[in-house]
Amino acid sequence: MTGHYAMRRFHLLIALLVVCLDRAAKWAVARNIPLHDSRQVIPGIFRLTHVENRGAAFGLFADSPSEWKIALLVLFSMVALVIVAALLWRNSHSMNTTGIGLALILGGALGNLWDRLVSGRVVDFLLFYLGQYQWPAFNVADSAIVIGAGLLVIEILFAKSSAQEKSA
Repeated sequence: MTGHYAMRRFHLLIALLVVCLDRAAKWAVARNIPLHDSRQVIPGIFRLTHVENRGAAFGLFADSPSEWKIALLVLFSMVALVIVAALLWRNSHSMNTTGIGLALILGGALGNLWDRLVSGRVVDFLLFYLGQYQWPAFNVADSAIVIGAGLLVIEILFAKSSAQEKSA
């Protein structure tokens, strides 16, 4: 049982670290970069910007006038958090890619949920672009969610192929 508790603490520490990094980065951006302004970091590729996203990931539904939008996004986030926490609790018996991926997703979801509950919007500030093409601005929490999801996909793909090789 001790191993379970150690792994759960480790996974919670990862999630807490993501939340803290996300909060600190958003605070620094909001304090140092005026809303809708940006700072060049790597010319032609990367800027720090200060935008507020009232929608879902990548600004989806941001322009929706629905008064239920924030409540639905918060509800969806809370349901996702419960599911991810339950999966993490069940998979916390060993150090593996699944546990780390779920912990990153948990921390990222908590970071963005914090913003939605406090202000009804999420601060985004990482902007990558090439010429006139750009990826929508995102934040540390979004990055953790995408990296966590990527780790889960890798785990699924490689675990499935390893199981198939052993059975052959």
